[in-house]
Amino acid sequence: MTRSWTRALSVAAVLTALTAGAAGCSDDSTPSSVASKAASAVQSVGAGLDAAAADAKKKLDSVKDGVDARAEVSLGSPTKDADGRSIVPVKVSNTATDKKSFAVQVNFRDSGGNLLDTVVVTVSDVAPGATGEGQARSTRGLSGDVKAEVGTALRY
Repeated sequence: MTRSWTRALSVAAVLTALTAGAAGCSDDSTPSSVASKAASAVQSVGAGLDAAAADAKKKLDSVKDGVDARAEVSLGSPTKDADGRSIVPVKVSNTATDKKSFAVQVNFRDSGGNLLDTVVVTVSDVAPGATGEGQARSTRGLSGDVKAEVGTALRY
């Protein structure tokens, strides 16, 4: 599914949820105010995701002489911290013959596969033949059944 379709489905879901929520409220929300609130919510979510993706890209672009290391990365199961943010353990295995660092992009998705958030975790100075650990933490609270996947992983 393309990003525009994913965003359109997300917009539709937010609009539906906000419209349903407003209909059940006892205040005098007009349809135009409900639509305005929905548009603001969609812009906020979209802007947050765009900012997270831009930040992740910037971090990955700053890695010099990195090689694909997705096969050397494993993720644990996502949990929630006290702030409601999703966290997932990140484990890297250094198969190189000298000390290496890793930049791992972790994508948080909902049960439908829609991208909710993305972050980059750095695991530094892993000895040859050893493993290193880090933790990915979403940039904001994520609701529902959140799954994590490795996007890009670079060893450098």
